[in-house]
Amino acid sequence: MMLSPHLSLAEFIITNHRGIDNTLPHELVDTAMNTADMLERIRSVLGDRPVLVSSGYRCLELNRAIGSADTSDHLKALAIDFICPGFGTAYEVAKHLSDKVDTLGIGQLIYEQTWVHCSTHKPSKDVNRILTMRGGRYSPGVTR
Repeated sequence: MMLSPHLSLAEFIITNHRGIDNTLPHELVDTAMNTADMLERIRSVLGDRPVLVSSGYRCLELNRAIGSADTSDHLKALAIDFICPGFGTAYEVAKHLSDKVDTLGIGQLIYEQTWVHCSTHKPSKDVNRILTMRGGRYSPGVTR
């Protein structure tokens, strides 16, 4: 099943944690499609280059297995982590997207050193909208 022209359901639920059933619940399919649509807009501003997804939807068991918070947008199919090697590094991608969050429908953008996290869910405080994650700590903006 394709969630969008360039993102399959299989890519959106991918995990290397064998034994964990990360099936997308039926009630989250529309949400996943909205997240995939956001990724299509992102792909477009990156020169229509392929993006490689490392994480989309995560069930609670998988989310906990990788050490992520129970409040993660991944649990609700609202977020996707990716790289776009054809465009540049994760930093270059995040920097390029940071001034386009409103037009792309990105609620939150996090530069996480080796990948970019984008969510359709906007945090309650604008200071948490564009972040850099380094050493387990968040700082505002996209910084090296």
